[in-house]
Amino acid sequence: MNLITSLFLGFITAFVGITPPGLINMTAAKVNLKEGKISAYWFVLGAVIVIFFQATLAILFARYIEGRPDVIVLLREVGFVIFSVLTIYFVLIAKKPKARKGKIKKKSTYTRFFLGMLLSALNFFPIPYYVFVSITLASYELFAFDIPHIFIFVTGVALGSFLVFYLYITFFQKIENKTDYMMKNMNTIIGSITGLIALITLINIIRYYLR
Repeated sequence: MNLITSLFLGFITAFVGITPPGLINMTAAKVNLKEGKISAYWFVLGAVIVIFFQATLAILFARYIEGRPDVIVLLREVGFVIFSVLTIYFVLIAKKPKARKGKIKKKSTYTRFFLGMLLSALNFFPIPYYVFVSITLASYELFAFDIPHIFIFVTGVALGSFLVFYLYITFFQKIENKTDYMMKNMNTIIGSITGLIALITLINIIRYYLR
């Protein structure tokens, strides 16, 4: 295991986790279309800084609970409830999102920077995602919970996140029709994902109590 591996794994996990259309990358693309690349890059910078600290917090928490199976099971049970509720909400309750055609008002670059930080901070999914990823990688001896590997891994996360945002900013117009379709069906997509996660979590809980 070396630091290059940690950098690569951080990059790949971030790339995979952020690539699906979401609030942050779609907003970055829209800001670029309406206000230009400078405002979009300031928005992305704010988002990436928060993601860096979210991933760091998640991995430090994962290091703490790695040797605590009782805590891991408790988190699984809480996660099962949360993801089950989210599945019911997105599939049965939430209204279909409508694509917004209105113009984004011109804002200062600093406003966009803090907007990026705000939207990223409101997105809580990176924390459980990187907790799960880091524990899984450690179980296969692909990651170590020491300071150098944590820092390099999180740096890879930041680089992978920035690349995804850059690709959305650069190529959004070419994929806009496809993303509009996905936005119209986003509740079903999110509900399916959370339902799958809830099912996998339930299976792991049952296995723990039956062993």
